[in-house]
Amino acid sequence: MASRISVGDRIPSFELPSPAGDLVRIDELLGNGPLVIYFYPRDRTPGCTAEACAFRDHYEDLKQAGAEVIGISADSPDSHRGFAADHRLPFILLSDEKNSVRKQFGVQRHAGLIPGRETFIVDSNGVVVHHFRGLLNAVGHVQEARRIVESMVASARPG
Repeated sequence: MASRISVGDRIPSFELPSPAGDLVRIDELLGNGPLVIYFYPRDRTPGCTAEACAFRDHYEDLKQAGAEVIGISADSPDSHRGFAADHRLPFILLSDEKNSVRKQFGVQRHAGLIPGRETFIVDSNGVVVHHFRGLLNAVGHVQEARRIVESMVASARPG
């Protein structure tokens, strides 16, 4: 396992395929506002579906705060395409079939078997401002992401 990305670290550059098959380069998404990058175990499992639907339900709030949401798992682009269509997911899903980006971020496996559920909040410069994990608290990742993104927006306002 690569070293863990921590608060204050810059995220690594990477590119992964989207459900449409095009390569999404993370560096091209930086500079436009915060990124909520969440790693999840697998499409269509109960916890992952609940998490994705919670991000869907709060996506407009996150977008209004200037953030983009990116979900990453080892599922194929075809799996992501069906998952996104079935649940009307408006945000970016990326396929990390070799778990290379998961390893770059240092996302740990739960009990050594299940891919971890971790969320990184990244500022527009690519620096991690918040990180949290919790395999069993899927919906909590969305609540925490909203709280952090909204606090970033509030602190950036002239006062």
